[in-house]
Amino acid sequence: MTAPAPTAVRPGAPFSVLPLPDGVEPLVLDVPVGPLTALRSVVPDGVERRAVALLVPGFTGSREDHRLLLPLLAERGVEAWTYSQRGQADSVAPRGVGAYRRDDFTGDALDVAVVVGAAAGLPAGDLHLLGHSFGGTVAAATAVRDAAPFASLTMLCSGPHGWPGRKDAERDRLLAAAGLVDLWTLDNPGLARRLSEDPAALAALDVDARFHRDRSVATSTDNLLGAIDVLADVRDVTPGLAATGLPVLVAHGVDDAAWPQPWQRAMAERLGARYEVIADAGHLPNVENPAATADLLADFWTTSR
Repeated sequence: MTAPAPTAVRPGAPFSVLPLPDGVEPLVLDVPVGPLTALRSVVPDGVERRAVALLVPGFTGSREDHRLLLPLLAERGVEAWTYSQRGQADSVAPRGVGAYRRDDFTGDALDVAVVVGAAAGLPAGDLHLLGHSFGGTVAAATAVRDAAPFASLTMLCSGPHGWPGRKDAERDRLLAAAGLVDLWTLDNPGLARRLSEDPAALAALDVDARFHRDRSVATSTDNLLGAIDVLADVRDVTPGLAATGLPVLVAHGVDDAAWPQPWQRAMAERLGARYEVIADAGHLPNVENPAATADLLADFWTTSR
């Protein structure tokens, strides 16, 4: 893997209308696949930087999934970065499902790790890696592919392998639409039709609804179809993770129903990993209970070596 040039991090802009919390900086990371949009929250003055972490978002997601978590981590001494994966929201979107294989996603994660490590002034092996849901699948496979950049791995609401038929309904709907219609539009046909007839009606949507609509429209269908293939892969990543020797945290919300909780717990047991259940949260503890999630992550990242 060739290290990107020192200018690989440059100022970016917020996507859509969703406001970013104070202290969260939009960036663009120039890596071999092209520009990936990112967010960073640096540790405030007067707080010791105790760790640097890279957070990978999940299926249909983007960097904004971690926007609430980043400043809370910074307050706890963690410089936190996250990025939209290829094809997500306003990141670069190569054409064709063949550009969205597991190796493509993990290659990007390794390239981003080089950029983040250089920008943060880290020695090799000091970057903490987290993946949420599908992002956990990517993060785990990244660590197995090359553990050298990383100090630990966190699997947030993510399991050891996928299962056949997962998200087949979404795949069938996208294919039936010939890649011309996004999932939000398919889920909201009446509202989508009204917005197409009267674009000014977008202003009437609340901020979250507008953001989710805009992100869905911008996200590549090829990204979704490729991610669905990855999520259906039954290969168990646990033996490969064990071989890396990385400290691992497996955590999920108490009401997480998107990935079987017994699988997550069993993965932790097989790895001898730390296992935590986050109260008052489901599949999105980073959004539903960000303070408790930040407490857990900061504790793990500042004590695991």
